[in-house]
Amino acid sequence: MALPLKGLRVIDLTKDFAGPFCTMILADLGAEVVKIEKPGSGDETRAWGPPFIDGTSYYFLSLNRGKKSVSLDLKRPEAQKVIRRLVIDSDILVESNRPGTMPKFGLDYPKLRRLNHALVYCSISGFGQTGPYRERLGYDIVAFAMSGIMATTGEPGRPPMRVSVPVADIAAGHYASTAILAALSKRLITGQGDYIDISLFDSIVSWSTYLAGYYFATGKEPSKMGSAHPSIVPYQAFRCKDKDLIIAVGNDIQWKSLCNALGLPNLARDRRFASNPLRVRNRDTLIKILSKRLRRGTAFHWHGILVENGIPSTPIYSFLDVSRDRQVSHRKMLIKSRKGGIPQLGSPMRFLLSFNPSFREVPRLGQHTKEVLDELGFSTTEQSRIRSPND
Repeated sequence: MALPLKGLRVIDLTKDFAGPFCTMILADLGAEVVKIEKPGSGDETRAWGPPFIDGTSYYFLSLNRGKKSVSLDLKRPEAQKVIRRLVIDSDILVESNRPGTMPKFGLDYPKLRRLNHALVYCSISGFGQTGPYRERLGYDIVAFAMSGIMATTGEPGRPPMRVSVPVADIAAGHYASTAILAALSKRLITGQGDYIDISLFDSIVSWSTYLAGYYFATGKEPSKMGSAHPSIVPYQAFRCKDKDLIIAVGNDIQWKSLCNALGLPNLARDRRFASNPLRVRNRDTLIKILSKRLRRGTAFHWHGILVENGIPSTPIYSFLDVSRDRQVSHRKMLIKSRKGGIPQLGSPMRFLLSFNPSFREVPRLGQHTKEVLDELGFSTTEQSRIRSPND
């Protein structure tokens, strides 16, 4: 059996991170993703390096597997004609331009819907298509800083931290793919497509979950706590002899198991720590006791003991550790190309009754331009007018 989206075509008018992340999910699910790129330079992430692998940046490689690359200048009427013809037999269009850009090209949803009423059209932007911030440029770090979450990162008394991957972009890309799949599901019943408006800001604000809930419940701003959790103790990193170890105790049974595993049975009987609310209240005292004990052994020593006793824990991995992990290997989360080059991350989606995603190459800039134009029925003469001098 084929992958779930086999037979569906996606027109990808996105660049940078959030949009390409969304369309990569759709490609992993089996859709044909036709990525439209600017002639000469392409998606600007092609230049986000070093390092470069065979002339392509590592950044672009991480977001664009399994897509077709077509080189078109959307400012040219000939290129806009190609998109309109492509829309007729496509299912999904995803774009990440600044609000107001697509109408200038004649490629906005109302116009394209006339050509294909079943089209699912998704716009991804910094702040959405409506509202007072509509015109603002919004990069990941801007949305993250405005979400309330960034203010809670880092250690007490230290500056807030950016997460090392673009969480607002990832959130928006995931929400976009989820909304697209929901619209496709609805289309099965109504036969009609839909327009989807996704913003980085909305997406990352929605991720604030219990942090926002804490503020609404108490009127107090959540504190910076480093790796610790505001409502669960112990649930954080501890320094061992060699490196840091995460311990995540989610209930009182695990708490008693932790005390016994660490050789601290008296701690399990200490009334100050008998329940999670009490452990939260007496956090500082408890963390000092646990930290002193854990510094006597290595992270992997304690990890082995804790796992045997059913306590969630792990040393904090480097990427070398990730690449050597048995579970990563078993789940095929690192995939090597038959053509050589560097490994790529696999898709986390698994299906029992479908073929699962495998390695799919990242396209060269404009690699599939002729193939797609041929499929659309453009003659050689027409193609010469369509293709930019930079191709």
